[in-house]
Formats: sequence, structure tokens, C-alpha cells
Amino acid sequence: QVQLEESGGGLVQPGGSLRLSCTTSEFTLEHYHVGWFRQAPGKEREGVSCISDEGGEVTYYADSVKGRFTISRDNAKNTVYLQMDSLKPEDTAIYYCASDFFWNCAVVSGTLPPPKDYWGQGTQVTVSS
Repeated sequence: QVQLEESGGGLVQPGGSLRLSCTTSEFTLEHYHVGWFRQAPGKEREGVSCISDEGGEVTYYADSVKGRFTISRDNAKNTVYLQMDSLKPEDTAIYYCASDFFWNCAVVSGTLPPPKDYWGQGTQVTVSS
């Protein structure tokens, strides 16, 4: 069972920033597209961002986070990041990173379909004053 590991969540005030990290000891993330998803209470899981494999030249952002979130990767550290700036209360959710063997960042009907196999345990992000 492959597992990703998220970290970096916490409690911040509106307008604040957090940087989430996603890594794994089980495989090399450089060879995988990696996405960030979030789920708030009472809502379905939402695709937030995605980055392509290798150099990460292709990225995706949901309309709700464009201009505020930045996804990146550091292959030397086997880590994918999600820099979250100008946070809003509606960003409050559990954030997950996810991937799969042949999954990629292709968008379908304006949304990012989730991969099936590789997920982390999630990290809580709470934005509140």
C-alpha cells in the first residue's frame, strides 16, 4: 500500500499564508503528476491544484484559488509543495495530496478528476479570525 505524507497545515487568520508539503518514502515523486485536493465538512472533495511530472512545467489551479495558491516541486527533496497565500475562511478544509501510476493533471469538465490509489492522510487547514 503506497502512502503519501502531507504536512504544513494549521490555523491561520484570513489573509495569512501556509505552505503544505507532500512527500513519500515509497517512490520517486519526480516521475508522477501530483495533485492537491481538499474536503470541507458537508462538501465533496475538490481538486485544488496539480503539477506535472519531472520539471513540473504544467500546472493546474481551481478557479477558487487562482492567483493565491502556487504549486511547485523540489525533486531533490522528493517533495511537492502548495504555497497558499491570501487565505480565506472558505479555504478551510482537510488538504490531501494524491497521485497514481498513470494519472495526470488533465482537466475534465472544468474539474480535476482524482487519482485512485496514492493518497495521504491529509492535513487540516483552518482559516479563521
